[in-house]
Amino acid sequence: MMNLDEIREDIDLLDTELVRLLEARMNLVSQVTAFKQMTGMKVLDNSRELAILETVANRIENPEFTETIVATFKDILKNSRHYQNDALGN
Repeated sequence: MMNLDEIREDIDLLDTELVRLLEARMNLVSQVTAFKQMTGMKVLDNSRELAILETVANRIENPEFTETIVATFKDILKNSRHYQNDALGN
């Protein structure tokens, strides 16, 4: 069994990867924002968000983590909408 420092080192490595992935996601969100601006689409797409959350929930292997991980993705989506609204001047 790993000690606390070793566990935290592993968490730090995962956090580094999460930051890289979230930044890549936001680069794509920026492209979505530009598309929505050109086409006049609304920022919020409820059906898309529900589909994302359902997909996320279905990918979780340990049901004990479902609520927490889905909540995390809700925050990601909320902050993506906030970014889009700011970028569009809403």
